[in-house]
Amino acid sequence: MAEYKWPEEGKRTHIGKRISRLDGPDKVSGRAKYTYDINRPGMLFGKVLRSPFAHAKIISFDLSVAEKMPGVKAVKIIQEPGTEIQWAGDEIAVVAAETEAQAEDAMRAIKVTFEKLPHLVNEKNWDAVPESSRRKPSENIAGDPAKAFSGADVILEGEYGNDAITHCCLESHGLIAEWEDDKNLLVHQSTQSVSANAGQFAQALGLPAGNVRIHMDHIGGGFGSKFPVDRWGLEAAKVSKMAGGKPVKLMLERDAELMVAGSRPSAYAKVKIGAKKDGTIVAWESQAWGSGGVGNFSFANQLPYVLKVPDRKEVFSVVPTNTGPQRAWRAPNHPQACLITMAAFDDVAAKLGMDPLDLFLKNLSLAGVRQNVYRDELMKAAEMIEWKKLWRPRGEGAPGSTKTVKRGLGLSLHTWGGGGHASDCDLTVHPDGTVEIKMGTQDLGVGTRTVLAIVAADTFAIPLDQVKVHIGDSRYPVSGGSGGSTTVGGVSSSTRRAAVDALNQILEKIAPTMNTTPDKLEAVGGKIQEIGKPTNAMTWKQACAKLGTQPMTTRGKNPGKETLTTGGVGGVQMADVSVDIETGVVKMNNFVAVQDCGLIIDMKTCESQVFGAMIMGVTYALYEERVMDDQTGKMLNANMEFYRLAGLRDVGNFKVHMMTGKGYDERGVIGVGEPPTVSPGAAISNAVANAIGARVHSLPLTADRVLAALEKKGGKA
Repeated sequence: MAEYKWPEEGKRTHIGKRISRLDGPDKVSGRAKYTYDINRPGMLFGKVLRSPFAHAKIISFDLSVAEKMPGVKAVKIIQEPGTEIQWAGDEIAVVAAETEAQAEDAMRAIKVTFEKLPHLVNEKNWDAVPESSRRKPSENIAGDPAKAFSGADVILEGEYGNDAITHCCLESHGLIAEWEDDKNLLVHQSTQSVSANAGQFAQALGLPAGNVRIHMDHIGGGFGSKFPVDRWGLEAAKVSKMAGGKPVKLMLERDAELMVAGSRPSAYAKVKIGAKKDGTIVAWESQAWGSGGVGNFSFANQLPYVLKVPDRKEVFSVVPTNTGPQRAWRAPNHPQACLITMAAFDDVAAKLGMDPLDLFLKNLSLAGVRQNVYRDELMKAAEMIEWKKLWRPRGEGAPGSTKTVKRGLGLSLHTWGGGGHASDCDLTVHPDGTVEIKMGTQDLGVGTRTVLAIVAADTFAIPLDQVKVHIGDSRYPVSGGSGGSTTVGGVSSSTRRAAVDALNQILEKIAPTMNTTPDKLEAVGGKIQEIGKPTNAMTWKQACAKLGTQPMTTRGKNPGKETLTTGGVGGVQMADVSVDIETGVVKMNNFVAVQDCGLIIDMKTCESQVFGAMIMGVTYALYEERVMDDQTGKMLNANMEFYRLAGLRDVGNFKVHMMTGKGYDERGVIGVGEPPTVSPGAAISNAVANAIGARVHSLPLTADRVLAALEKKGGKA
């Protein structure tokens, strides 16, 4: 009989192999349909009027002109007169019209009178933040930091920070809302939470939960920003009803996507570290602050990151600003905490004249239970990037440096949870041997369809093309939202349990035919055979034919019996950069990542997640910058021209090594979407500091900031 536990190495048909995404051909050929591609019969277009002010009170509306314009079917106020608006871009009113241009014209015809109020949109300079905008700080003290500092041989003080960035999904947020009748709503939504969003619509619109259906085939990026049903999404459903139930398509324009659809909070810190001459870190003190805009934000207990210095003091203050609310961004809080901690440790190494690799290795006991994983990963990454051959003391320039271009190396380490979320899976075996899987999950880039097919096909020992996967519909069994690297652990575990239950029912059905008992049967190579007696066998198709005419469906759940998914991973990254000290431009040479994530279902999709995270990391480390104007309170670069992302020529050469095998596989499946996004900022910042001999105190490492750091140092690398 099959068991829920994952098959051992050597008994896996597909698990752990390098398998291309099953939906890859659809995506590269354009056959895959995203929400933006969907156009429904009789569809209207929705447009949202947004506040031009960062802080203002709505005095009055005049909708009369807009309501009479050609093609306009509905105009609705979202926030009533008297409401105090807290950020530029907040939605004020919504329009639905027959064409996108008509909706745009009508939106512009809405007249709103505001009373402007004072605003704060930038918080980077702590000394310039008004006392009234500083919330009461949190304070955490462990051990006796004052005593530890008094015994330190060296004390380093520095400032480090991460500016706020946006999620910048290439497929902007959006949906099509249509009423199938007066009480049933169908929403085609770009979301990373198919199962949960139906309930959110139902609750907000006063409908029975079963009367709302969410459908989505593919999503073009979410990064944590597409969990909730937004207010403008609910308004699209309302104006659809006002327009007689006609479908209303409302996709955010690029400027709205950057202003409205979420941001990663800023985090800055003044850090003091005490160390012994041999590099042993003995004390930590940090005073940190940051902002999640008008949204809630907590950065308490984040510092120091991973390397928990026993004697430490950490203070954190929230600074609310009149900017759009923050949302979860891959590995919430980790990239910011990682940059602050790893940059400070790297500066200690420079002050002591140590190789930072040696300093990090010396202090790995501060990493707790994963210290040996980090040790193995640091050594592997150092081998991959040739650290000992290339690294030079800060400012000397690694081999290949010239008079004007300086090369440097930097490193960082990180962690994340990633245990599987709750998930239900319906698996049907048909009498012809084909298998169908239904699950209310989505593919946010982890290769969900491929992972589900691999798990089922591996359990039955059949080819992948005999498994058909259906996801992206709230009518399917409930599965958790895709966030926190929880998807692969959750969906693979429930699918494994459903597949094992189905296989065991088939074994029980055919055992008498094979003159044996089900506990002596196994699935191998497309057959069901007697263990140790392979001549007593029948093909998978012959076995399934014993079901008669009735397909068999089993439901697998996560969590459930046996531990198939756990959490907690470690990873290391090392960057090799060149910096032009005349222009300040940073060029990526090589970038390596070593990562563990338990049992890997598909090596290819796993590695591709790490590659994607590294690209995103280069982008936020070097380019992404949300520029807010103090005078107007508006975002000045809400477009793809000046809110820059990395292109292929910007990322350099990547290498990825996954830690697998004994010591890792036994931990079960752990997601990997989040962790490799954590270290790039710190590793690249440390590499730039190593190259130019000066610290650029905050990300992104733009040319002007690099030149400013060089000028402060004296103008030379």
